[in-house]
Parts: sequence; structure tokens; C-alpha cells
Amino acid sequence: MNFVEYPDRDMLAIDLANKLAGELASILHHEDRVTLVVPGGTTPGPIFDDLCAADLDWGRVDVMLSDERWVPEDHPRSNTKLVRERLLTDHASAASMVPLYADADAPEDMVAKLAPAIEPKLPISVALLGMGADMHTASLFPRGDNLRLALDAHAPVLVPMRAEGLEEQRISLSAHVLRDAINLHIVIMGEDKKEALERARHLTAEEAPVRAILDNATVHWAP
Repeated sequence: MNFVEYPDRDMLAIDLANKLAGELASILHHEDRVTLVVPGGTTPGPIFDDLCAADLDWGRVDVMLSDERWVPEDHPRSNTKLVRERLLTDHASAASMVPLYADADAPEDMVAKLAPAIEPKLPISVALLGMGADMHTASLFPRGDNLRLALDAHAPVLVPMRAEGLEEQRISLSAHVLRDAINLHIVIMGEDKKEALERARHLTAEEAPVRAILDNATVHWAP
């Protein structure tokens, strides 16, 4: 794990957006297309605001979420809605979005239909992930009903997930898909997240799911 500390959140957003854009551009020099995986939630919004203006051949970029709440794409809590409004705008409006949601009652009903569009996009070229204070990443939650499956080296690409306290069902890329990203970044903010990260380093992946990907990641932190 590499750890990069920034003086403030504005500097983190600018520098990390530049880093992600540079990695995508580098891979586009020798690949026809690249896959960019991003998180939902509140943390990545400012990064998206800077990244969307990057001078990239966005028409060759496939954007995919690390996980999604099982709600319609126009729902206020939809991660897809956030990405369309904050990332797939400006220059990045030319990028393609790979869906993690389809109209059905439960994610289990659609995994077999969503996965075939994802598999050809792997390995992930550049992944940006978050981490919760409970040490979850993507929708890999401690005590999640399918966590053991999601952590398995032979897990399917997509795993449905439910956990106590979650408002919605979730669907998530499995740990090995995230871990195998060519460039893997985790962004966290605040002292509580920094302390949680330190705890995670000394726990198992079942206790702290982010542990499953930490060894391959660069962590970006600002107070």
C-alpha cells in the first residue's frame, strides 16, 4: 500500500483527477479502449468535477461503477445518477457508461444479464474506490450476506449484497475484479477514515473488506 497525504481536500481533488487522467491517457497510447471504475457517495464528487474536463479521448473510455444501490437510475440515491451528473459531462460526456442496474425487483434477477457487458472490459484500467468508517469498500460490507463469496478468488464478477443497516439492496464488483485493476486508488477524507484504514491493516478481509485490496492500492487522504 502507498499512502499519499494532501494538505486539503481541494488539492486532493485536483491532483488525483490529474493522476487518473494521466493513467488513462497512458493506457490509451497502446489500447483501443480503457475502463474507468469509480465509486458513488459524496466523496468523489469534487474529483469528478475536475476529471470531467480532462483532455482525453473520452470516446474510448468505458465508465463503470464499483457498486450500485438497487434503485432506478433517476433515484436521488442512485450512484449512476451521480456519475451522469458529475462525471459524464463536459469532455467526459463522450464516454460510455456500463450499467450496474437493470429494472428488476432484486439484483439476483439481473446478475446474469449485466455481467456479460462487464467481463470484456476487464481487467480494469483505472479504479477509484472509497472506504467507509466501517472499513467497507464498494459494497463489500462487514457481515454482508454475500461477503465471503465476494472475497473468494473465484467469485463471479458481480455479487448482490445485503447488510444490516443498509437502506437498499446493493450490487458490487467482487474483490478480485477490483484488486486486479492495473491502477488502483482509494480516496478517504478525515481523521476517522485514516484511523479506520490503520485498523484495517491489522484485520482480516472478512472483518475489514478493504483489506482485500489494500496491498495493491494507493490511498489518497486529506483531513
